[in-house]
Order: sequence, then structure tokens, then C-alpha cells
Amino acid sequence: MRLARSKQPSAMKHWRWKGVWLAAIALGLILTMWQAARLAREQAISSLQDDAEDELRLSAANLNGYLLRYDYLPQMLATREGVQRFLASPESQDPMPLNLLLDRFRFTAGVSDVYLLDRTATTIAASNWHRQNTFIGHNYAFRSYYSEAIAGRQGRFYGLGTQSLERGYFFSAPVWLDDTSPDAQPDGVMVIKVLLDEVEEGWAEQDAELLVTDSDNIIFMASRPELRMNALYPLSDDRRDALLATRRYAMEPLSPSGINIEKAYGPDSALVSFAHGPLTGARYLSLTRPVAEFGWQMHILKPLTPVISAQWIAALMAGGLYGIIALGGAIGWQRLRLRREREAFAERERQTLALVRDELEESVERRTRDLVASNQRLSDEIEERRRAEANLRQTQDELIQAAKLAVLGQLAAGINHELNQPLAAIRAYGENARRFLALSRVDQADTNLEQIVELTKRMADISAQLRQFSRKSSERQETISVQACIEYALRLFQSRLREERIHVEQQWPDDTLWVIGDLVRLEQVLVNLIGNALHAMKETPNPTLTLSATLTGKQVTISVMDNGPGISEQHMAQIFEPFFTTKAPGSGLGLGLSISSRIMDDLGGKLQVVKREQSGACFTIALPYSPPAHSHALHPIKENNNHA
Repeated sequence: MRLARSKQPSAMKHWRWKGVWLAAIALGLILTMWQAARLAREQAISSLQDDAEDELRLSAANLNGYLLRYDYLPQMLATREGVQRFLASPESQDPMPLNLLLDRFRFTAGVSDVYLLDRTATTIAASNWHRQNTFIGHNYAFRSYYSEAIAGRQGRFYGLGTQSLERGYFFSAPVWLDDTSPDAQPDGVMVIKVLLDEVEEGWAEQDAELLVTDSDNIIFMASRPELRMNALYPLSDDRRDALLATRRYAMEPLSPSGINIEKAYGPDSALVSFAHGPLTGARYLSLTRPVAEFGWQMHILKPLTPVISAQWIAALMAGGLYGIIALGGAIGWQRLRLRREREAFAERERQTLALVRDELEESVERRTRDLVASNQRLSDEIEERRRAEANLRQTQDELIQAAKLAVLGQLAAGINHELNQPLAAIRAYGENARRFLALSRVDQADTNLEQIVELTKRMADISAQLRQFSRKSSERQETISVQACIEYALRLFQSRLREERIHVEQQWPDDTLWVIGDLVRLEQVLVNLIGNALHAMKETPNPTLTLSATLTGKQVTISVMDNGPGISEQHMAQIFEPFFTTKAPGSGLGLGLSISSRIMDDLGGKLQVVKREQSGACFTIALPYSPPAHSHALHPIKENNNHA
């Protein structure tokens, strides 16, 4: 009875110490993981801050360079003789030549609008004279770019346009008719408007959010459209009324963005979150950099996702290492305790406990093996996770590369399709040139060689144009004679027309029809349509190709018709899809009509297929009619005798 009572306090004391040790181990694990996560967080934030500073510096330099490259343009235009001559007596002159000049300058410089204000700030000429929301007749005396320029200085202004409501940056310069007098005053103001969408499109590709705020903390530019025209911080009523009075942001409500600064890391860096809006539910590292040239502040918001990931990885690794050390210590303590027990019983029951000692040693070894195996499995899992992350990064790079190769493959297929006709013509001209040389007909051979040179130049132009199919506008616009363009495209098929005895009907007025566009690309579309028509009439008796051009109102319509089997109803909806063709395998890639439709869209026209009551197919090209203003602006195709 006394022995049982003496053992009970000893057991209780043993369990009490064991609980203390377990609590200490658990507390040490928590402290270790917390400290590791804290250090990893600080290092990750520091690294994220360095990356954000680099991205912010590059983005600010890009924005600064993008806008400053237009700074000299209004001053250069203000010195043009045509501008000054018109400003001297605008009432007695036709403003259309100046409007056309400003429109051509707008297209060449890549700006949004160019317009001229008189001394009273009324617009008297503009590049958008033909639009519904034209600036002509509107007074902009309330704009600071006018007041600065009329005072003899170059002006700058940013805000929403009063007519278009588009965000833009305005550059202005005074126009002097007489700047020799000491008290001379400017007689007008030249203004250029630049849109900012192109810069923001590049920001959308970054793994961060970019904002640009003015001196009133209004978000004027942002990578997310939802953040634009919001106040970074709430505005007072007086400040809001003052902004509305300037009409800088029209009638925009300028709602608060909902930003909350959680922790500051310096004067220009902080951890932030948003109470509402598109960035709600995430935390960001915010950095700010001044754009001194324009009086703006540029902000970058980097998501804290890498920081959170680094915290978890560091905490798990520290916990795993702590667990290994704790398990090693437990094993060592257990072995020490077992050795002491064996030594205590060795003297009294050496023989009796020999077998028990062996069993205990075997048990310890077995447990050690299990712990080593567990540690190995943990190490393997960590290594497997690292390999999975590396494979994920490699797969993402391969997907990006595959997308690039797909685009290059489509361009390569288009080049192969579009160069077949010029190559065939070059071969025919070359063979005829050899025949003329053999007959000593040097003049005709020289003419064919001239055609070969022209075709090789045309092939180079086609290759250059195919690289720009993804753009909406051509870099070269000119006035084109429709009749001459059709005749030139038809000339490439003269040999084939004679061989297949195809009758050609040409229907157009005696007066030349003019359109604005790209000469090479329009001819390319006509060659595709004529080639398709000839291929469709291979099995047709009495084949007839009809080419027509008509003027209806302000539109020129070019038609290419054949009397072949026509296009079935089920193929009408697919006719302009890439790689769709009804030709036999090997006869075509199915890209001609798709590329031709894209070309016409870029030229501001329309390519359509018209359902005919009788047999055959009819394709129409619609382009706006544009008669030339001066004779020197015409670009008809030179007539050349065909000796093929």
C-alpha cells in the first residue's frame, strides 16, 4: 500500500515534466516558424521593392519620352508659310487646303488632332473638319494651353476633350505674323492633341498595376480602365468644385479609389489595400515616383503574392528543420534514458535482462530507421515540389514560344501564297527575254527585263505589307486610279487569258475614278480575285471575265465576276475564313480571300461576295471616292506594253 502511494506522486511528476517539455517544443516550433516567416517576408518585400523601382523607373522614362517627342511639333507647324498665310486673312480664303494639310500632318506624326486657333481662341482650321465632333467654330479661351501660347510661350495641358471626351495631352505654340516688333503679339495658336491609350496598352502586359496622378491626386492614367478618372484620395467639396470649374475632367464624378495605407516603408513606399473597386481583396506594395517634366506622380502597385508564398515556404522549411532537430534530440534523449536503465539493471539481473536489452536495442534501431525513412520522404517531397515549380516555369515559356511560332507560320503561309503570281510572271518575262535576245530584238527584251525589275520590287512591297497585316492603317496612302489599277492587275494574266481563251469585259466610265489607299495592296487584292475567277472557269465553256467600276455617291465599287459554277450556299459564310478552300489539295492554301478581306479593312474599304441569280461568282470591293485636289498628287499606274 505504501509502495503504491510512493509510485503515484512519482508518475504524476513524470507526466508533469513531459507536458512541460512538449509545450516547450511546440512553443519553439511556433517561434521558429514565425521568425523564419518574418525574415523571409522582409527579404521578399525588399526584393519586390527593388523590382518595382526598376519597373517604375522604366515606365516613367517611357511615358516621359513618349510625350516629349511631340513637344516641338506645334512650334514647327506654326512657322509654316501656309498656316501664317491663312491666319493673316481667314475670311477671304478657303480653309480646306489648310484642313487637308493638318490632317496629313496628323496622320504622319501619329497624333490625335491638330487645329489652329485665332487670336480670340476660336478654331478656324482643324484636322477633324469632316467629323461630327469637329473643333472648328469652338472657342477654347478657357484652356490654359491657349492663354500660355497667346502670351508668347509654349503651352501644355492634359485633360478630357470637350468635344470627344477623350483623355489627351495638348501641346501649343504661338503663331506670329510679325515677330520683329518689340511689342508684337501672337496672332494665333497652333495646338496638337496626343492620346495616351498606346502607353496604357503596354502597361497592361506587366505583372503590376500602374497609375499616374496629377497634383490634385486625380488618377489620369491607369493600366486598369476602371481606375481612371477617380481620385486617389477623397476630395474636399471646394477642391471638387474648383476642378469642375476648370472643365479639365468634364463632368466626371471623380469618386475616391478606396485606397488604404496599411504600413509605410518610406516617403515613397507603403503596403496598401483597397476598400472597393477592381483591386479589392488583395494587398499591394505601392511605390511612387515623380514625373517632374509634367508635374505628375507615377505609382506602381505590386501584388504581395510572391511575399506570401515566400513566407509559407520559409515557415514550412524552418518547421521541417526544427522538427528534424527535435526528433534527433528526442531520439538521443531516449537512447540515453534507455542506456541508463540498462546500466541500473545490469548488476542485479544481468542474465535476466540480456534478452530484454537486445530487444530494446533492436527496437531503437527500428525506430531510427523509420525516422530516417520519414526524413528522406520529407526531403524527397521538398525536392519534388522544386522540380514541379521548375517544370511549370518551363511549360509557360514553351506555351509563349508556341504562340509566337503559330503567328510566324501563318505569315509564312501568306507570303508563299501571295508571291506565286509574281514569280510565275517573272519566269514568263525571263523566258521571253531570252527568246527576244536570240532574235536580236533587244528593245523588246529590255522591256521584259524592266517588267521583271518592277515585279521583283512589287514582291518586296508585298512582303513588307504582309508584316503589317495586324495593324489597322497603312503607312503609305496615295491617290489611286481605279481603272489603271485594274488594268495592271489584269496584265499579269494576259498569257493565261490567251491560252484559256477567256473573254474579258471591262465596264467603267470614261472619267477616271480615284480612291485613297495603298497601291500595292489594292493590286494584290485584285490579283487574288482575278486568279480565283480564272481558276473557277477552268471547266466552263465560253468563259467570260467581267471587270467593272462604278461611282455611286461617295463610294467607288469594283466588281470581279465570272460565269463559272459559282459558290454554293453552304460555303458563303466560310468564304473569308483562313485556310478554307474548295480547291483540290495542293492547289491553294485557302488564305487569299482571308488576306484580301483583311487588306480591305485596313484600307477603310469592304470586300464582299454577292449572290448572283445566274451562274458564276461576283466579288465587290467598296472604297470611298476621293478626287485629287491637285494634279501633282495623282498616282496613276504607268502604262507599259506587255511583251509576254
